[in-house]
Amino acid sequence: MDDVLWTPPADVRERSRIGDYLRWLGEHRGLDFPDYDALWRWSVTDLDAFWRSVWDWFGVVAHTPPTATLTDPAMPGTRWFPGATLNYAENVLRMPGLGDDDPAVIAHGQTRAPETLTAAELRERVRRVAAGLRRLGVGPGDRVAAYAPNIPETYVLLLATASLGAIFSSCAPEFGTRSVTDRWRQIEPKVLVAVDGYRYGDKPVDRRGEVAAIRAALPSLEHTVCIPYLDPAGAPPEGAIAWAELAAETDEPLAFTAVPFDHPLYVLYSSGTTGLPKPIVHGHGGILLEHLKMLALHHDLGPGDRFFWFTTTGWMMWNFLVSGPAVGAAIVLFDGNPGHPDLGALWRLAEETGTTYLGTSAPFLLACRKAGLVPREIADLSALRGLGSTGAPLPAEGFTWVYENVGDHFQLQSLSGGTDVCTGFVGGVPLLPVYAGEIACRALGARVEARSADGTPVVGELGELVITAPMPSMPVGFWNDPDGVRYREAYFEVYPGVWRHGDWITVNSRGGCLITGRSDATLNRGGVRLGTAEFYSVVEGLDEVVDSVVVHLEDAEGGAGELLLFVVLGEGLELDDALRAKICRELRSALSPRHVPDEIHQVRAVPRTLSAKKLEVPVKKILTGTPVDDAAAKGALANPDSLTAFATFAQRRSHTDDPTPA
Repeated sequence: MDDVLWTPPADVRERSRIGDYLRWLGEHRGLDFPDYDALWRWSVTDLDAFWRSVWDWFGVVAHTPPTATLTDPAMPGTRWFPGATLNYAENVLRMPGLGDDDPAVIAHGQTRAPETLTAAELRERVRRVAAGLRRLGVGPGDRVAAYAPNIPETYVLLLATASLGAIFSSCAPEFGTRSVTDRWRQIEPKVLVAVDGYRYGDKPVDRRGEVAAIRAALPSLEHTVCIPYLDPAGAPPEGAIAWAELAAETDEPLAFTAVPFDHPLYVLYSSGTTGLPKPIVHGHGGILLEHLKMLALHHDLGPGDRFFWFTTTGWMMWNFLVSGPAVGAAIVLFDGNPGHPDLGALWRLAEETGTTYLGTSAPFLLACRKAGLVPREIADLSALRGLGSTGAPLPAEGFTWVYENVGDHFQLQSLSGGTDVCTGFVGGVPLLPVYAGEIACRALGARVEARSADGTPVVGELGELVITAPMPSMPVGFWNDPDGVRYREAYFEVYPGVWRHGDWITVNSRGGCLITGRSDATLNRGGVRLGTAEFYSVVEGLDEVVDSVVVHLEDAEGGAGELLLFVVLGEGLELDDALRAKICRELRSALSPRHVPDEIHQVRAVPRTLSAKKLEVPVKKILTGTPVDDAAAKGALANPDSLTAFATFAQRRSHTDDPTPA
């Protein structure tokens, strides 16, 4: 993993936004940092000075200034910037460095023609929709829910809702009715804004039935607004109004309600693969400061940039993407199938939109690699300065593929974080080189450590990912959890006063990080903890294997337990003893004998969430006897039918010695 694939240019401090920030720290704070490590250490030890510098350097627009930076560094319960009032939407719509006629939103999709909004047009649309929401009686604290894709209307709705001090929540329209109502019954929205359907590739998907079911299941709703997205000539359903009516002309000025720093901005949800999704409340100020820091200092985004992250409105990366204009970057929105008509679609769109920073997922990059795609041969990607990868660990061969097949003129940034903090807390930075398979650094202001089983910090070995100092974008709480009991249980129960995230991480001596899967999906073989990411890297590196999932079933009597591997094979291939032997041989030689599974079985599909995460824990629950409906919320899955094979397998295991899943 010491293979350096990219090195910062010698004049990186003159050409990057983090370089500008470092010069400002020298001039205005008398601080000088020789390298990134020194800057990071200061940022996580002097929290007061670091986060105040972020506030000042970005010139946060506040209605009343804060009386302090933070009240108490102890977690949970830290209060940031007490006394301050501000508004997230006001700070985003400032769009520093963009003129009225500069593009702010560039929208493409498979349902309608491309559309570009200038900075002035974006502000105008927000002004009208905010006035429309006000006419519907929406005010501070009310909830506005969007069952809508990654299109300008959804973004405008978020900013309009935030401008009023109301609270936004979105679900992608591919979510099933049950998944949506499980989320929104908890927050009781006043207004629902929904599309009639969408086109995924060349396939129309009608969602009017789902919208009717959602309306019927939410007694709190006072108004429904319909966006005629699939059928522009369609009339809204009975009792609903059309988007055009909500966004009608008005002479009401664009105004921003001043709210406290930790006033709820939006509610995001845990994946909801088991039980009710956790309703995670994020605040105006914490999200603003965190996104300013990440987008400008880590992703190096500013005026003139085009920022495109492939995401749906059901993934926190959408919330991250749409903060782009706050640092002066235009954002590219895409709605549709990224594999239509082929896997080159996103790369060609990056060329067409002049994208300078393209974000995607590790599964997408690995799928392109598997398909033998060479993006630089099908698209001019010379404008690209950064490529982001998240959603799952990107193995070394993924890094190598990018630099050999996409280009070697930009920085590849692998990052990891989560819905819980709505950001990446480990990622890349322009000052550091790119090593194959390695996340370059811990982000500024994020005191990430690895902890051993006994709770002591470790370097260079696998440990639990913990955060030992507060971050402003940690949730302000969970919805309907007034005493904070569920919040504390979720993050602070294992290590009091320390945030336990639920991932395995190795932090090396230079500060680079390797995340190897969820700690609740650990493969524990004879007392040795094994992450799943490296396992998948080897198995899915084989030409025959399209996808895979591995689970470890513990032995109640303390034995080694069973390691079960399930593989999806290429079209027309069947798992035979020769392929089983090949998989075992590869795992033994690339990893260790402990990684060799006890059994390998073929399945048609690996269950994944709508944001493409593998569901190891629900699979494990099904294999140990939990009914499918209790193990996972099917509406949160991209392919709910995939669970059936594991239930069949579990049944056969209990009746026969030779189970074969369907």
